[in-house]
Amino acid sequence: MSEDRVLLGVVAAPHGVRGLVRIKSFTEDPMKVAAYGPLSDETGKKEYRVEALSAARGAVLARIEGVADRTAAEAIRGLRLYVERTRLPAAGEKEWYEADLIGLRAIGRDGKEWGKVTAFHNFGAGSVMEVSAGLMLPFTDEAVPEIDVPGGKVVIDPPAGLLAGRDTKEA
Repeated sequence: MSEDRVLLGVVAAPHGVRGLVRIKSFTEDPMKVAAYGPLSDETGKKEYRVEALSAARGAVLARIEGVADRTAAEAIRGLRLYVERTRLPAAGEKEWYEADLIGLRAIGRDGKEWGKVTAFHNFGAGSVMEVSAGLMLPFTDEAVPEIDVPGGKVVIDPPAGLLAGRDTKEA
């Protein structure tokens, strides 16, 4: 996938019989998932015009052009929706897009290299940063105290007990 595109949401499920869908939005304001123009699939070859209607149970209730019934809505369940990076506003100070962090080196406060940032997940209790060494860290200021995109690194400080054999922080 091109680094020039950013994942904004995923079609979670159909809603009703008229083709509406619930979209899990990854934008700061969930309703903004449709604010940047047409979205595309993972290949970047197919476009989707999305109209956000309302927030519903942790998702956005939306209409996607060309999806007219429940069968069509069911067929796009799991569809990942991307936008061209150039259509997004610039990140402010102390802000970044998660896509900017993928591939950065993860370095412990002690200087130890832990690998590279490979993904971000949210299982419902907040964002988790995955590092190539098999490490999953809460994406908090405490566990990830420094982010240096121009320098190509994030500094990590895993919570006590997270890493076997590591000197742990005292609570």
